[in-house]
Amino acid sequence: QSWTVVPDFTHHAHSASLSAVAVNNRYVVTGSRDETIQIYDMKKKIEHGALLQHNGTITCLEFYGTAHLLSGAEDGLICIWNTKRWECLKSIKAHKGHVTSLSIHPSGKLALSVGTDKTLRTWNLVEGRSAFIKNLKQNAHIIKWSPDGERYVTVITNKVDIYKLDTASITGTITTEKRFSSLRFITDSILAIAGDDEIIRFYSCDSQKCLCEFKAHENRIKDIYSFEREGQHVIVTASSDGYIKMWNLDLNKIKDMPSLLCEVNTKARLTCLAVWLDQASEMKENSDKAATSSQANEDEKSSIVRKNKVCWTDKSDKTVKRKRKITPEKQKLEAPLQKKKKKWNSSA
Repeated sequence: QSWTVVPDFTHHAHSASLSAVAVNNRYVVTGSRDETIQIYDMKKKIEHGALLQHNGTITCLEFYGTAHLLSGAEDGLICIWNTKRWECLKSIKAHKGHVTSLSIHPSGKLALSVGTDKTLRTWNLVEGRSAFIKNLKQNAHIIKWSPDGERYVTVITNKVDIYKLDTASITGTITTEKRFSSLRFITDSILAIAGDDEIIRFYSCDSQKCLCEFKAHENRIKDIYSFEREGQHVIVTASSDGYIKMWNLDLNKIKDMPSLLCEVNTKARLTCLAVWLDQASEMKENSDKAATSSQANEDEKSSIVRKNKVCWTDKSDKTVKRKRKITPEKQKLEAPLQKKKKKWNSSA
């Protein structure tokens, strides 16, 4: 099986190089050395606006579901954004130095961040405050939760420390010769790691042993992304050589080199990578209009439920949750509109 790559949407919105990128089911956000975060609506293929809260390079961006975005920057701030109105719900002075990386727990209740002040900080996102501070011997530049939220990893230069959530202690360490540039959990226990070279390596979190390594590019790898589609694990790699490559990984044959699905030469010096999946068009391909319509309604309901699991100091979401339990179908739609009307009248 081979895939083809076709350019779909290009936009030059930043005045400096990109330093971070994140996606959810609708938006792509990019952070830059120009201190701005640009928003793109991928369903309409248009630029949606810019967020200007930070001073300094945007270092990390991460969505939680469809309702929230977290951003970190060289100014030491972590900002929590509501993605409906794109307003900053809370701005936290997270680190004395730069925020270098952040990661949100799958539950949405916790986040971890690391910075140039040699600390690893745990954040209570429900209350928007610091929960725990751990001092590190050196500055970590990557932090990442596993998909099940049972463990997390920190990257310090050429070393990956694996922590267990329940004990907050290191259970293993992976070390290579080169500095790590990117890391991705393929499963709860398998890590894909790229260093400042052309090699991708898969490691077991349990044994810390290298399961497979292969040369993926002609120059150093800047970022790795992965996603699952129809039971197929796809690894996407971006390199300083300008190439983006997609690989098919067979988890049952993890020791074998993944097969190349496609590659494209962007003729650009790539710095970061994310994959936006057009789930709506996939649904259209796989079902008729009636089925698509009912599925979309179900998706909308489930996304509202997901959004309301954590309030993150956004009180409006709590209200919607309460109304869902007691109001019939029509009023569910009317209630938020009435609420907005009230708000507009009072502000006028």
